[in-house]
Amino acid sequence: MNERVRLTVWVRGRVQGVGFRWYTRANALRIGGLVGFASNLADGRVQVVAEGPRAECEQLLEWLRDGDTPGRVEGITEIWDTPRGGYDTFEIR
Repeated sequence: MNERVRLTVWVRGRVQGVGFRWYTRANALRIGGLVGFASNLADGRVQVVAEGPRAECEQLLEWLRDGDTPGRVEGITEIWDTPRGGYDTFEIR
């Protein structure tokens, strides 16, 4: 079963000004099948929204948690939901 999901992640740490959004987009595209965005928030976090097959979203989440990300990830908060659509690709905002 290849259930489609929406994953929203808020990443805390030193994740702005270090290429974190660019690498997140590159990994989403490498994994394939994902659409959504990575965006800087005013409080210093990065928000990542990914829609696609659950297995691919889980791969992206694992990379965000434990991968070789730029900067320093101190923690993440995640929410799983049903896809809302409206994305054509995975972009940086």
